Amino acid sequence: MSAIAATTRSGAGNVIGRARQGVVTSGELVVLAFEAIRFAVADIVTRRFSWTEFLLQAWFMTRVSLLPTILVAIPFGVIISVQIGAVAGQIGATSFQGAVNGLGVLRQGAPLVTSLMIAGAVGSAITSDLGARNVREEIDALRVMGINPVQRLVSPRIVAALLVSLLLTVIVAMTAMVAGFIMTVGSGSSSSGTYLDSFVAFSQPSDLFLAEFKALVFGLIATVVASHKGLHASGGPKGVADAVNQAVVLSVILLAFANVLITQTYVMLVPQAGV
Repeated sequence: MSAIAATTRSGAGNVIGRARQGVVTSGELVVLAFEAIRFAVADIVTRRFSWTEFLLQAWFMTRVSLLPTILVAIPFGVIISVQIGAVAGQIGATSFQGAVNGLGVLRQGAPLVTSLMIAGAVGSAITSDLGARNVREEIDALRVMGINPVQRLVSPRIVAALLVSLLLTVIVAMTAMVAGFIMTVGSGSSSSGTYLDSFVAFSQPSDLFLAEFKALVFGLIATVVASHKGLHASGGPKGVADAVNQAVVLSVILLAFANVLITQTYVMLVPQAGV
């Protein structure tokens, strides 16, 4: 009985400890996000922003994420087209395939694909870079010299990630929608005129604004999580590898929750278009 009680107490202690650590990490993420944004805005206004670092990071993010994002967007658009086409054919609603495919890609698919690429390809690179700097005590050296690592390293990366996320979302949306259009029209499920008419009838400018807003939020979340894990990495190469794994997993979880929250808020507050 004493062994069972000790095991129970140990398990409860682990759960409480993990919950406490989760709350602390959440608070640190919020503080880091506000601090980085404050530094970015202040430095841009006072003309002290590190544009060189921003351009280098923006080019790096584009280089490592553009091609994989396009390659993911093409099968994504095809899969949505095939699945929607099968269901639409069963219920006799093939004339609405354009609206469902286009809005699904624009509202949900494009921001999510972009965010996953940012979290996976870009976020892991940010975590490994900052983690390696932290392990080699370069971050401590910056603090000793009076340089804030958040201002010098994190802020330019966040601004670059926001810009790249906005542009990648447009590219993903166009690629996926064109792939879905070619698949639907090419298979004979719907004519090009019917496909485009249904999309135009149900879409509205706020859908694009929603996609871009999601891209900004998702890019911010992924970059902040990656930067936080990199700045807190310890324990040598293994610690950096663990930080990269934690950053990707935590980013995906937070992105899923943020997507649900933003989508539900949009549906409740914005009137939907109809025929």
